[in-house]
Amino acid sequence: MSDLTVDCDPAEVGFDAARLERLDRRLARYVDEGRLPGFLVTVARHGRLVHVGRAGLRDVDRGLPVEPGTRWRIYSMTKPITSVAAMSLYEEGAFALTDPISRWLPEFADTRVYVAGSAAKPVTAPQMEPIRVWHLLTHTSGLTYGFHEAHPVDAMYRAAEHGFGTPPGADSAEVCRQWAALPLVFQPGSEWNYGVSTDVLGRLVEVLAGRPLDEVFAERVFAPLGMTETSFGLRDGDDPDGLARLYGAVPRPDGGPDHGPDTTFTALDAAGAAALTKPAFLSGGGGLVSTAGDYLRFVECLRRGGDAEGGRVLGARTLAHMVRNHLPGNQDLETFGRPLHAETPLRGVGFGLGFSMVLDPVRYGVVANAGDYGWGGAASTTFYVDPVDDLTVTFYTQLLPSSTLPIRAHLRALVQQALVD
Repeated sequence: MSDLTVDCDPAEVGFDAARLERLDRRLARYVDEGRLPGFLVTVARHGRLVHVGRAGLRDVDRGLPVEPGTRWRIYSMTKPITSVAAMSLYEEGAFALTDPISRWLPEFADTRVYVAGSAAKPVTAPQMEPIRVWHLLTHTSGLTYGFHEAHPVDAMYRAAEHGFGTPPGADSAEVCRQWAALPLVFQPGSEWNYGVSTDVLGRLVEVLAGRPLDEVFAERVFAPLGMTETSFGLRDGDDPDGLARLYGAVPRPDGGPDHGPDTTFTALDAAGAAALTKPAFLSGGGGLVSTAGDYLRFVECLRRGGDAEGGRVLGARTLAHMVRNHLPGNQDLETFGRPLHAETPLRGVGFGLGFSMVLDPVRYGVVANAGDYGWGGAASTTFYVDPVDDLTVTFYTQLLPSSTLPIRAHLRALVQQALVD
């Protein structure tokens, strides 16, 4: 499957081929309208790759097309890999989910909690309970992202050079020390807030394993799954032309509902250049580049309950625990979380150990099955696994921010309407 060769007729796995083509037509319209540079989408059911669609360009100025082997900055789609690597250590007894992370990362023992004031003069209080491993996996730690621009602590992150990136040359140990010196947004466990929790989890994995995160990934995830094209930035010998160019959405001067599409895109070469080489900071929250074929190996492993086709990355019961909703009282992200940008809608959606999942399709507002789970990346990439219909869907492009176009809702609607069994 990793070479992206369709290996069955859609009817063999319950799809109507004509209806499935609607998926490509809808996505290609974004390309034709000048709102999306290019894309690649995969649909698989029962472990059979039934559809691969692609259109547009990976580099518009140079006319380079999207190809099966195009490499993509997957940003936060790194997070599920970090979570799986961490839970593989959990299965060996390396930690308990309730363990305080200060046992291994002592800099977080005395991190304060914001209660009032400004970014320049915050009023803080001690932690009422420590940050636990479970808090990192569920984004209930109180850590944040500087790019949210929604809270005084976010501004403190940006002032410390933690906006859309980290200070040059700082490795994972150093950035964690810097984050630990800043206040938490809330008391650990009291709310959900999308932030650097998975990056701290990546550092914890390094300490527990006694090796850099890329080596842990290679041993525990990439090698068992044959993921040979996934790495922290391009490696020596990789062709930089194979990496898709990064773009950002910009308003059309005369755009709007009455005048056609309201956005187009522009190249973000300065931001995109970070992926051309291996960084000093191996970001467990967003540092990987990958190909559609490689990441499909990971997603299909999830669908199989952690099975690596001859080995096992995780136990099936461990993975089942990860994709349950861990928010108190089975609340959704809109109720328990903060009103800010995340890689998924918040209504009707819960969060487990590294994955979001659909709790209530009606509240979610999209035709979907309760229990489907996945995550996305800042440049509009996404994936989900649907255990009810036994299918996986992945999507790749390079457009910031991920909220620009309603691609994730379209994916579920268009895949579901094509199922006829």
